[in-house]
Amino acid sequence: MTVVNDAILNHTKTVRLRPAELARQLVAHLGPTLVAVLAGVRDRKLPHKWANEGGPTPRAEALQRLQVAHRAWIAVATAEGEDVARAWFIGANPRLDEVPPYVAIRDGDFNKVMAAAAAFVDGTDN
Repeated sequence: MTVVNDAILNHTKTVRLRPAELARQLVAHLGPTLVAVLAGVRDRKLPHKWANEGGPTPRAEALQRLQVAHRAWIAVATAEGEDVARAWFIGANPRLDEVPPYVAIRDGDFNKVMAAAAAFVDGTDN
């Protein structure tokens, strides 16, 4: 599959997830503190609450950030593994002006983050 087809497939998978499942997966992979930061919320316990069925749901802006993070996670983790994906999320990224992807997601730089993930996966970052 091409990078574009993979991006569309990842988008479809992410959009079909209930918010609780989306939060649960991200908390499991990145931890509640990182998920809170990338979602733009101060309460680091909130991602755990979102992950519970019947609990509160993220506001629209936070949900959008969670969806972008999930899409980037799927792209990098599928290609490189979970340890590399976590390192990619928290490390300074030259394609994002040395800002870590989780911070760029918080700041709303979604296109740049997804382009950086695609470049990392397809090897054009080498």
